[in-house]
Amino acid sequence: MDKKIPWIVKYRPRRVEEVVDQDDAKRLLREWLGQWARGRVPERRAALLYGPPGVGKTSLVEALAREFDFEVLELNASDYRRKTDIERTVGVAAGKRPLFKKGLLILMDEVDGIDPRFDEGGVEALLEVVKSTSNPLVFTANDPWREQIRPLRELCLMVEFKELSEGAIVSLLQRICEGERLQCDKEALKLIAERSMGDARAAVNDLQAVAEGYGRVTVDVVRALIRGRDKSLNIWRTLNSIVYAKQAWMAKKAVTQSEVDYETLITWLSDNIPKKYTEPEDLYRAYEALSRATLQIARSKTSGEWSLLPYVFDLIGPGITFARTSGSISKEKYGFPEKVRLAIQLKTTREIREKLAEQLARNTLTSKSTVKNEIIPYLTIIFRNTSNPIIAARIAIGYRLDKETIKFLAGPNTENVLKTIEKIRKAKPEEVKEEKPETKKQSKTTKEERTAKNNKAKSTGSLDEFLKRS
Repeated sequence: MDKKIPWIVKYRPRRVEEVVDQDDAKRLLREWLGQWARGRVPERRAALLYGPPGVGKTSLVEALAREFDFEVLELNASDYRRKTDIERTVGVAAGKRPLFKKGLLILMDEVDGIDPRFDEGGVEALLEVVKSTSNPLVFTANDPWREQIRPLRELCLMVEFKELSEGAIVSLLQRICEGERLQCDKEALKLIAERSMGDARAAVNDLQAVAEGYGRVTVDVVRALIRGRDKSLNIWRTLNSIVYAKQAWMAKKAVTQSEVDYETLITWLSDNIPKKYTEPEDLYRAYEALSRATLQIARSKTSGEWSLLPYVFDLIGPGITFARTSGSISKEKYGFPEKVRLAIQLKTTREIREKLAEQLARNTLTSKSTVKNEIIPYLTIIFRNTSNPIIAARIAIGYRLDKETIKFLAGPNTENVLKTIEKIRKAKPEEVKEEKPETKKQSKTTKEERTAKNNKAKSTGSLDEFLKRS
């Protein structure tokens, strides 16, 4: 058995006929890409492939590209989801012609992951590319019915990929067993297919894990080792399986079956290894393995040599497990990485900022960009001014800002502003006065004018009035 290349890579379909099932998808995509190959631009310049993971979406695209002599440019929407990124990569590639191939096919995975709140302009940029592209565009999605990609869905040829049957997965596993000259019980293959829940990628990874660990695939071994596929993310179990693995193949299996991508898994390991490994030498070896894994991933991305990926599996699986040679494993619990924790916190902050910008843009008749760049920074200074919180309180009342927004603007001065808001709401308008240094003697006329001005500003709720008075 060749242990250097993952079987999911080694046995990836090279011809359309090798793709398991999906006859309707094969027919639709073949006709669509055939028009491009003949120099005719089809009515729909892009195709959206949708269906559960591990059913052959990417494999079919690559096989068809090989059949029609197209070069494939593969992108991931998680890396290119902002407007500027899309224009710089997808937009430029849409008008390019390859040097040695008949055409260029642009494949963009996980397009349903684009978030309209944080990736503003991303979908609109893709729509412009679809309308003007001179190369075929293929998008993939697990859930194509999300509202944010509805405009994109309307422009695309929709191609459905169905969950694979157990029989189709068993046929694939039998072909791999024959190629590896591996002794496999058919009942064992049926059990692997059943527990993969229609995911061919998971089934092939399970088969390789059992074969590398025991040299044969029997019902008893499969029943003992392969559990039902859990579609939900369970990073804690993945970490535990790596740290406490007894054999190298067990640690590698934990990595290949993880629902987390390898870069995210490296982030989790980087923050949690010191919580489990107590000896400096063990920590050194573990971080050496992580750094080498990061380097291999970078090389794979830049060179396109994905055959380097098996080294990543070995480094972040067995490499971490057997980095511990002397020290015991600590009982300290795993925790969220600081990077993940910070991302969650920033997500909440961005949501509040977006909501505030939208509200102020509507009330001040200006753009959200202007509000973010010019008004919100000024408001932050006003709200954090501890010497005179009345202006901040009046702005908050006038624009009906909620507690979270006030906290976002005021920071450590939040309690002071909230108390002042309560004071204003309970007091009569003429009883609330600004605290200015030069408040010695003022004429009756001046006080009356100031009170009238305050009442006018409060009734109009105008941000301009508040700022002028400050």
